[in-house]
Amino acid sequence: MSKMLIKNGTLYTMGEKGIVEKGDILIEDGIIKEIGENIEIEEGDVFDVSGAFVMPGMIDAHCHVGLSEEGISKSVDDSNEMNDPVTPQLRVIDGINPLDMGFRDAYQNGITTLGIAPGSANIVAGQFAVMKTFGNRVDYMAIDEKNGIKVSLGENPISVYGKSGKTPATRMAVAAILRETLLKAEEYMDLKSRALDEDRDEPSFDMKYEAMLDVIDGSIPLRIHVHRSDDIFTAIRIAREFNLDIVLEHCTEGHFIADQLAEEGYPVVLGPGLTDKSKYELRNLSFKTPAELVKRGIKVAIMTDAPEVPIKYLPICAGLAVKEGLDEYEALKCITINPAEILRVDDRVGSLEVGKEADIAVFSGNPIRDIYSKNILTMINGVIVHIMAQKEEVQDEQADKQ
Repeated sequence: MSKMLIKNGTLYTMGEKGIVEKGDILIEDGIIKEIGENIEIEEGDVFDVSGAFVMPGMIDAHCHVGLSEEGISKSVDDSNEMNDPVTPQLRVIDGINPLDMGFRDAYQNGITTLGIAPGSANIVAGQFAVMKTFGNRVDYMAIDEKNGIKVSLGENPISVYGKSGKTPATRMAVAAILRETLLKAEEYMDLKSRALDEDRDEPSFDMKYEAMLDVIDGSIPLRIHVHRSDDIFTAIRIAREFNLDIVLEHCTEGHFIADQLAEEGYPVVLGPGLTDKSKYELRNLSFKTPAELVKRGIKVAIMTDAPEVPIKYLPICAGLAVKEGLDEYEALKCITINPAEILRVDDRVGSLEVGKEADIAVFSGNPIRDIYSKNILTMINGVIVHIMAQKEEVQDEQADKQ
């Protein structure tokens, strides 16, 4: 049994224990076993981080790391399959390069879990995955290989297909194609069910509609790319029609309709905020949106959409939301426990609690308040993957243990 003890840090647990001054964390075999004060062990590694800021590994709930790789030509971008507007059968797990430098940038800056999405060129783009940020094989890094189906409304699918003289060329067509896909998936599920009940042949296998069954029965959500308020309401309208579980991704104009969003109760993944207003949909982009939604009780995560915003700037995005009125502790929740809950992996990550995986980030200061704070140590599954001193040697040693 391997043991490790982190001692004397200021623990922002983001869980039931709240903030623990001069706290200790005992880790056994990659799992948090105890959180408290004055914990002692007879054997194992002890890291005294006196005065340091200790928090759960940060989580970016929406990015394209490993698909839209950094430092390479856009011609080999694997995030969008732009030959068919409906591709729910695509799995991002099959396109992710774990050696993309974005993963390294993430764990070297205290970010330990990512929600990785296909791009937004298609109306129905494919399957989300949730990944740890350290490793060299996606099968071992994955927490959840099918965490939802990505859907896009608004400008992106229109600009990809409409400009080529194909459907969709309007928002009406985008919504119609999404409805048609959902209706056909419902019909496919009904035919499979009736075949089982009546002991007859099932319908011919259709990989697209097979992939949609988990959405239709409510097992996983549609994660819907929406920026404008009218597109947000279209997403909600369709969710009601089909009794779907959804997450609103981007939600740029959410501050305009915050009261109505609070009534609807859907979670929101906001961002990227630290970018230019590169298209019409983004003209109302503001870091004030997180505060407006959070104060109305909406569950909010802040994301980078990396590489749109470099993944390492996730805490800076949270800090800029604080600058515009978001409570600081709530901002920390937006990059830890909230995205864990939205991604439905909060039983494993997102807070420092007994029984959870030891994904821990140690900083010289509060990373959302102090732009000069440094990542002293990052741990994933109880393995140190980054440490300020001798970091290359530590990474090589720990990689052998994965």
